[in-house]
Amino acid sequence: MSAAAIFLVVNFIIGLCFSAVFSVVSIYSRWRSAALLFSAGLFIASLTMLSELAVAYADNPRPWSLAVYGTVLAGLVLLHWGVSVLYGRRFPIWVAIVTFLAGMAAYLLIRDVPRSWWGYGFAYQGPYALVTFSAAINVVLSQRKTAMDRALAIVLALSGLHFFLKAVLAAIMGPGATPSVYISTHYAVLSQSITAVLIVSVGLMLLAVLTLDIMAVERGRAERDSLSGLANRRGFEKATKRAMEQAGERQHAVILCDLDHFKSINDTYGHHAGDMVIRAFGTMIGAQAGAGSIVGRIGGEEFAVFLPDTSPAIAVAVAETLRVGARKMMVPGLPGGFVVTASFGVAALSPRSDLDFALRQADAALYDAKRGGRDCVHQAPGLAA
Repeated sequence: MSAAAIFLVVNFIIGLCFSAVFSVVSIYSRWRSAALLFSAGLFIASLTMLSELAVAYADNPRPWSLAVYGTVLAGLVLLHWGVSVLYGRRFPIWVAIVTFLAGMAAYLLIRDVPRSWWGYGFAYQGPYALVTFSAAINVVLSQRKTAMDRALAIVLALSGLHFFLKAVLAAIMGPGATPSVYISTHYAVLSQSITAVLIVSVGLMLLAVLTLDIMAVERGRAERDSLSGLANRRGFEKATKRAMEQAGERQHAVILCDLDHFKSINDTYGHHAGDMVIRAFGTMIGAQAGAGSIVGRIGGEEFAVFLPDTSPAIAVAVAETLRVGARKMMVPGLPGGFVVTASFGVAALSPRSDLDFALRQADAALYDAKRGGRDCVHQAPGLAA
């Protein structure tokens, strides 16, 4: 077996492995359709390697040479389609079909052109390059601008350039007088080795983009309370600190809320009713806390609200609005006329303040509200009106 044939077998195995990996990734990724398109594209493109071997050893290489071109082109079109889905760019199915048919038509036009002609390689590789460059342009024009996205665009652009490099190498080294002779040429060895590197590079970059997205989604879930749908303590503190860093020299406020007599609701009406109260209260404060606020459930029946660029007086008014909102809630699982109440503590939060200290102040004010009869709003000691 020639060196080129060995590379063809290796590339076939690499393509199948990446196809299988993307198929598995599609189970966990929110970009399921993109991952499946990558999987299908790599699987179809890997069949090119078997077709190349058939061209070399079959009695009639012409149908197999058509399969070689078609599988590469179909794989690249599916890759372009997947990238378009991943980056929110329009690529209707009819465009994919037309692109494939146009590329195949271009191939049929040059099929009987002498392979020794210097322009043959450029005409042959041109459709491949155009499809790959289009995928790179889609990444560049998308709204996603992370370092990984830029790296993917660069790798795709290099992949497009490599097709023109192959054309140059074919003109210099010669691709063989016929398709069946190709596999025994030095050009085939060099071409397939470059292809192996690029399959791995593109596959790894696409896999990295999808994997990082899965990690970001899972990280978001780890910072969210599943019952209320709000941020949990970790998510609330992280989001609040980030908002404070971005806000600059401004006054902020934080509110702690605690549902009154929550244990008795669970004991009397059951934990399902208690869960309904948590959900309803979380929905209410999320809707009424105001634009730009950060709301979290930081304990069993305890909630926190961060109000950016907010004076103490306005924060107290917001807390009073939330208190009234709690009393007006209609909660499934509770008898008609049952009123849910909550107590509130308000603390100021200056740009240089420590969030933990402000939360302790708000907690002390909340404790005073509890001691003062519940269903009321208390300010932290020293908070200006």
